[in-house]
Amino acid sequence: MSTTLPFEPRTLPAALRRAAERFPRRGVALFDRRGEKAERRTYPELLATARRGAARLYARGVRPRDPVLVCLPTSWEWFETWFGALLVGAWPVAVAPGGALGASEAQVDKVEHLIERLGARLLVASPSFFTDAGRHGASFAPGLAATPEELAATTVSAAAPEPGADLDDVAYLQLTSGSTGFPRGVVVTHRNALHNNWACDVAIGTPRGGPASTWADAMVSWLPLYHDMGLVGCVLLPIFAGWDLWLFSPRSFLARPAVWMRHLGGHGRTITAAPNFGYQLCTERVSAEERAGLELGDFHAAMIGAEMIRPESMADFLTAFAPQGLERAALRPCYGLAEGTLAVTFDLRGEGVRTRRAPAEAGAGEVVCVGRAVEDTEVRIAAPSGEALAEGRVGDVLVRGPGVFGGYFNDPESTAEGLRDGWLATSDLGFLAGGELYITGRTKDLLIVRGQNLMPHELEWVADAVVAGGGSLRSGAFSIARGAHGEEAVLVLETTDREPAALAALEHEVRVRIGRTVGLPLADVAFVPRGKIPKTTSGKVQRQELRRRYLAGELERLPVPPHDPIPGRDDP
Repeated sequence: MSTTLPFEPRTLPAALRRAAERFPRRGVALFDRRGEKAERRTYPELLATARRGAARLYARGVRPRDPVLVCLPTSWEWFETWFGALLVGAWPVAVAPGGALGASEAQVDKVEHLIERLGARLLVASPSFFTDAGRHGASFAPGLAATPEELAATTVSAAAPEPGADLDDVAYLQLTSGSTGFPRGVVVTHRNALHNNWACDVAIGTPRGGPASTWADAMVSWLPLYHDMGLVGCVLLPIFAGWDLWLFSPRSFLARPAVWMRHLGGHGRTITAAPNFGYQLCTERVSAEERAGLELGDFHAAMIGAEMIRPESMADFLTAFAPQGLERAALRPCYGLAEGTLAVTFDLRGEGVRTRRAPAEAGAGEVVCVGRAVEDTEVRIAAPSGEALAEGRVGDVLVRGPGVFGGYFNDPESTAEGLRDGWLATSDLGFLAGGELYITGRTKDLLIVRGQNLMPHELEWVADAVVAGGGSLRSGAFSIARGAHGEEAVLVLETTDREPAALAALEHEVRVRIGRTVGLPLADVAFVPRGKIPKTTSGKVQRQELRRRYLAGELERLPVPPHDPIPGRDDP
């Protein structure tokens, strides 16, 4: 089979070596914290960096098939460690680093869980992470933990051997987002990764008549490297395609989104990727003066994925930046997940964001088309029984193809639940129309309130519109049992406001708006300070954890005066 595959090379280390040989003047640039200055290394220099990392890891006892946790921010140390582990035949695992104030207790718990679950040979993290971990009572076995500084001081006597690998050998482990619990390790083979790179290359380039590798020059990204969209779509894909990569840290983007927008022009024919909230943040936070200095004529493709795509967010983004040369065709919705390596479907028409009204059974209003299945991949919609559903019917989204993983590492039960006769059960709901996929929500988050099926984001989007959050603030919806009343909906909103009277007025407006829009009474509306809604490392609301905290009385609720019931809506 390997002689007939439509892509080269055959392993990820070979892809890095090919980039160094064929594109010696291109490479990776990392921006400083302000996003102003960048340090650049060509692909030959990046290969040398990876080989240096491999030698240091090998000297520390790392061997093929050893899981290596890379708990570092976007940095050259990350590249040296992750690609160094790859070259030595170990299995790198990118883990979210500590936050701005250090490692939280929950994050330390997660890392300890991963060490045990994955049987990690080495954990590489910053000194501050280990300091904070100690404060939270964590201790690591001798030889298990190392800082980049300690690795750099390792005595190296010779280059590390680079073992040969086959397409179906494991390349690395990708962590799931952990939206329903501790993250799991997705086993990604060289075939999974390289086929997905090739399929993305073809899909991005389809509207322009050829693979993107034949015409694009650069990828500009701020996505975190521990996320599948950041790792596969914005690091491995540029190496595969031979593009320049201009890389910001997520913190730099969140602080100054205008800098990211500025670099979408000025590097030739440019590509980027981000979730919905990233584009919304630019709409809200990039000033008119900053917009006036942008040149987006060479900005050819903006992938949109990783979370539900809001039509109004994308319309606002296009309106805001069209005067600077942004074309509607540049907006390219897509759909994917870690268990599919990354991309599953892609907008291949290049006509911008398109929507369709969801079937009544979905209750989702207008939803965005996320395109057709990528090369060699199939998508079907199934009933809970597994029976395939016709186009236009909402059901479980199932995927089959070369990008679909073979299982979760050391987790046969979750693997059996996620893979059904070769089909990946994504836990997403959607429907097909004209062979294109539309996502309506997630099965695990489904709310069934008074006989009405609702997805949490239907309530959250209405609430976001009221508080003018639009991605800057967050809300979370879930249901709770209320005796004879059955399931009732609860909404938790983050806010920077502390004035009780203002919060009472805001609560009333949220209840009224949801009553009018969704026709649903809310059992409770809770306000919490900014940043107090639990989220995954990729920014998704952990609704089940939020529900647990609510029921346990652990939410840091802001006081709100009692309000009068809203007639016809608050009544049981």
